[in-house]
Order: sequence, then structure tokens, then C-alpha cells
Amino acid sequence: MKMENGRLCVEISELGAEVTRVFDKIKQTDVLWEADPTYWKRHSPVLFPNVGKTYRNTVLIGGVQYPTSQHGFARDSRFKCICEKKNMVSFLLVSSEETKEVYPFDFELIITYRLDDNVLSVEWEVRNPGEEELYFTIGGHPAFRFAQPGEKKTDYMLKFPGKESLEYILIDPDEAAADPEKIHKLTLKNECCPLTEELFANDALIFDHGQIEEVLICHRDGTPYVKMECEGFPNFGIWSVKDAPFVCLEPWMGRCDDIGYTGELSEKPNVNKVAPGESFKKGYRVIV
Repeated sequence: MKMENGRLCVEISELGAEVTRVFDKIKQTDVLWEADPTYWKRHSPVLFPNVGKTYRNTVLIGGVQYPTSQHGFARDSRFKCICEKKNMVSFLLVSSEETKEVYPFDFELIITYRLDDNVLSVEWEVRNPGEEELYFTIGGHPAFRFAQPGEKKTDYMLKFPGKESLEYILIDPDEAAADPEKIHKLTLKNECCPLTEELFANDALIFDHGQIEEVLICHRDGTPYVKMECEGFPNFGIWSVKDAPFVCLEPWMGRCDDIGYTGELSEKPNVNKVAPGESFKKGYRVIV
């Protein structure tokens, strides 16, 4: 599927309802990572019904343990296009017997993309057609490639408007889960933090407590490259791969488990819940 105007060309696959290309027609540059498997084989996956990993790759639902995969199954599922217009497209994924083997809920996941000049808006809607409360986490994972061939992380910086510093936690490599007891401080200078390889030496940076609602990737001279707006998201991730010419800005409604979490999914911090017959909506914007 393709949406296009005078400024941007956006391509979306039915596999995962994933945006696979954002092309800036003015600057003649690709903004979204091209999924080169040398570094990372994806572009902008949707994370559902779990963001990141659950503790020891299982989740407790109604007293029953279910196996899980990192970031959930939606990113590898084929969606159905249910609406296609010049500047808007929507995709649908519905629960099945196969999904219920790992996630025992009835659900309808609708992902809608809208294009308006230089802004790509992303909206998630989770509907509950079942007879019991529905629990999940959901998140975005877009990877923004650097504008010119040969550019490195040190050619860019992150800007957090209105912030003097931020706090983040990391993934414990032995437990493959978040360690909320070790809090790290990201000190900013003029609201900015330089991008470096060392910043991601321990995987993703995880920001809790709704700290990030706006972030920009800027060139080292301060010129904005890409901006993300994500009001009301409790969690946010920033991630890259060693030597990779991209950085991921990840707005999350809920996140991976903490070390040792073995409780019910319904009791997990920042889990989203939808009553029978109701729906959940949330979205973010990418500004080129």
C-alpha cells in the first residue's frame, strides 16, 4: 500500500501492517530504515500483545502460563487492509485459534496511518468483542536511518524539548528483563544528548513515568531531521545496534517485564485493559 503527497511517500506492508518506507521527496532521502539484515531486518514493527519480553518468555493469564515471543505476534501476522484512501489506510488483525494458543483473548487490532503534508500519524485501536476483560501492552518501533551514506551516530543528537535531564533503566543481560532498581541519569545540554555507540552498549534505554512526549533527531549543528510526538505514553524506548546507521524511537503503552515478575498479566504495571464491547485508542506522530 502507498500514500503519497507533494512532500512524502509512505509505503506499508500487510505483513505486520508495518511501514516499510518513508521517503522525503524534497530532500530525496529515505527517512525510515531499509531493513538491511546486516544490522536489523525490520523497519517499523508494531509490538502487540506484548512490548519486549515477558519474564522467562511466559505470561500468566487466568492462572495459566502461556508462551510468549519478544514483541508479540502482530509484527509477523498478516493484516487485512480494510480501508484505503489517498491519504489514509487501515489494517485489521483479528484473534484466531492460532493466536489463542499463546494469547487467550478475543481481540480486533486496527492500525490506521494518515499522511498530511510532512506528518505521518499512527493510530492503534484495540477492540474487545469477547466476554471478558482484555489485557495487553502495545508499542511502536520505528527505525530512522541517517540521511546520508557514511553518516554515523556521532553526526546526530537527540533533543528533548523542555528537559534538563532524564532517567532511564536498562535490560539485565542475564535475566533478559528490565532492572528498575538501577536508575541511570541522562544529562542534557541545551535539551540535547549526542548520539554515540556507547549510549547503546547495554541495549535499549527505557524511560518510564511518561518522561518523553516529544523527541527530535537532529543533525549535530542542531538542524531538526525527524520529530516524534507521543503525548500520554507512560514508557519510551531508544535503541540502536552497534555501528548501525539508524536509531529507533519507541513509544510504548506498557513495556517488558521487570526482573522476577511472575504475576498475572492483569496486574502488570502499565498494562492496558479493555472491557467487553469497548475499545482502546492511542497514537503518535512522525514529523519529517
